[in-house]
Amino acid sequence: MDSIALLLAATFNSGTVLALAALGLLINERSGIVNLGAEGMMLVAAVLGFATAVHTGSDWVAFGAGAVAGALLAALFGILAIYLNTNQVATGLALSLFGVGFSAFIGQPYVQEKLGERAQFAIPYLADIPFFGPALFRQHPMVYIAVALTIALAWFLYRSRAGLILRAVGESPESAHSLGYPVRRIRMIAVMVGGAMCGLSGAYISVVYTPLWVEGMIAGKGWIALALTTFATWRPARILLGAYLFGGVTMLQFHLQGEGVNVPSQLLTAMPYIATIVVLVLISRNAAWIRVNMPASLGKPFFPGS
Repeated sequence: MDSIALLLAATFNSGTVLALAALGLLINERSGIVNLGAEGMMLVAAVLGFATAVHTGSDWVAFGAGAVAGALLAALFGILAIYLNTNQVATGLALSLFGVGFSAFIGQPYVQEKLGERAQFAIPYLADIPFFGPALFRQHPMVYIAVALTIALAWFLYRSRAGLILRAVGESPESAHSLGYPVRRIRMIAVMVGGAMCGLSGAYISVVYTPLWVEGMIAGKGWIALALTTFATWRPARILLGAYLFGGVTMLQFHLQGEGVNVPSQLLTAMPYIATIVVLVLISRNAAWIRVNMPASLGKPFFPGS
């Protein structure tokens, strides 16, 4: 039971990384923008967040630095894709490649750096409950913040006027524009908020989840977060559940290796990515279901006055 509790705790920790990034990408896509640069934004945020933690000793300042880095890179993407009308897919891929190279370059001095002893968190009394305490109530505060952000985003999208406008921009930007809403500005804000969320995820990886800086340490998590938005059919609650599912698959490989399961380590390492492909294949079999849930103008440029 102790082993299962630790596996669950690790699942929630790993799932938080994906949940934060996928929630940010959900905001982008609800506004009609596809940003494939999540991997690059997360890498740059990871190295800047780690560097900030090294120099300031504050995890929360590091999270802020990561969020700002993600937002600035997303703003660069937004200027190109929203205002200059470059191809969203090509621009996102370029941003991802830029982030990989730029993070490797600026991160060289921090490869050998180490953070101080990590603080241990526990909710008083609840953390002492057998099984549930170690599994649920000894997590980093960011794990609970991710859950709160999921609830807040669900309320924002479906219960607030601003959320309705955001969804309207993603469904029919022409109609929103005709009603007087600044479509491009709304999309730009959504892209920057989404980038900040990806940056927060990247900083969480290097400051809490690992904690260290290694070149390419995001290791495809940005792409899994992108797939997760489709898997969740653009719904915040489903994103959180999907993040924990993929997080569980990721942690299961380490659990099986620790138990001495006679399976090639390369196959166990590939499990999260195999699971991603299988899920996307299963979802893609029902194209009509995807079209019903997908924002109608996803990936389509908008030209005011055209």
